[in-house]
Amino acid sequence: MTPHHIVIIGAGIIGASSAIWLRRAGHRVTLVDKGEPGMGASYGNGCILASCSVVPVTTPGLMRKGPKYLLDPNFPLFMRLAYAPKLLPWLMRYLSHANDADTRRISDGLSVIIGDSLEQHQALTGGTKAAKWVQESEYNFVYADRAAFEADAYVWNLRRKAGFVPTIIEGPAVQEAEPILSPGVKLLAVNKNHGFILNPAAYAKDLVAHLRELGGQFIQAEVKDFDLSGGRISAVDTDQGRIHCDGAVLSAGVWSKPLMDKLGINVPLEAERGYHIVYKNPSETPRNPMMLATGKFVATQMDQGLRCAGVVEFGGMKDRLSKAPLKLLRRKVAEIFPQMQADSEAEWLGFRPAPSDSLPLIGEIGDSRVFAAFGHHHIGLTGGPKTGRMVADLVSGTQANYDARPFTPQRFAK
Repeated sequence: MTPHHIVIIGAGIIGASSAIWLRRAGHRVTLVDKGEPGMGASYGNGCILASCSVVPVTTPGLMRKGPKYLLDPNFPLFMRLAYAPKLLPWLMRYLSHANDADTRRISDGLSVIIGDSLEQHQALTGGTKAAKWVQESEYNFVYADRAAFEADAYVWNLRRKAGFVPTIIEGPAVQEAEPILSPGVKLLAVNKNHGFILNPAAYAKDLVAHLRELGGQFIQAEVKDFDLSGGRISAVDTDQGRIHCDGAVLSAGVWSKPLMDKLGINVPLEAERGYHIVYKNPSETPRNPMMLATGKFVATQMDQGLRCAGVVEFGGMKDRLSKAPLKLLRRKVAEIFPQMQADSEAEWLGFRPAPSDSLPLIGEIGDSRVFAAFGHHHIGLTGGPKTGRMVADLVSGTQANYDARPFTPQRFAK
């Protein structure tokens, strides 16, 4: 393999992981971001290494149920009405995948990226300062009762196919396992061999610090364009000047879309407005990270407090927070954790990159030597290290033991 100079655009979990694996493969690496490492979508995720989250939102029946969800004030899906006309073309493509064949195909693809997430994070960070942020744990799904769990049978059958078979806890044993839960919660589906990150932003910063220890470089700059005058990339243009290179990796999350337009691919990608609330110094916390099925949010004890995340809104990329998603999240947290009190709360809004087919873009864009590594929707933290390995394999021309074709960016070529 001939070492190359590779520029990675975007210093979130995926970009930092890609940079480290490329540097370990012997390439010269320059990581570029317009902000500080880990301060985009990587900052505000639910902290969970959710290996079992191999099923997309677009399961069969969503086309029928979607309008009802949008009109239900108790369902954690919101849309700004003024944005609806702009959203509609993407939404129709997104809903077109809500069938059994596409759901199974997407699930198989997601399994490649996240099925061994904990081991991938441990391999990425072993022997580094970043390792302290990676914690092993269970990942528990919380249901009101057996009937509610069985209503999710389709999803659990796909998870079982991917190797994730939960242990079921019912009745009073639920509160023995997780005392924080309301007495009304009657069933836990417990998934072993998962994990979480104590502080995703600090994790990303330590990954970038490790990259520097390996001889990589980080530059804070905004990427404006690519030099493809010779048919392949020869430089990346930033607001701080030109960086000459032999290849580039585009891992800037939702901000990758305008750069992809410059490369000739109009990616059907929307910004999913994701919210979280961190409850500072909570009176009690879950023993393990959990997904609250009734409220569709996750709760994770991290070093900053109890982070509850997961409400979704469509409405573009303006930074103004909406009141309704946060109000619903607070109400659901109070219902499920009725005794929990906190000294203070911190709200957050960020933008997840949501491709219309729920699969990330990973692979070379034509013969340009520009490689996509973005569009991970809800699995960016979970799948970051594996994506980084895949990118390093692709750039280096290394034969891999997985099928990367489902992720090719060429699927959206004009």
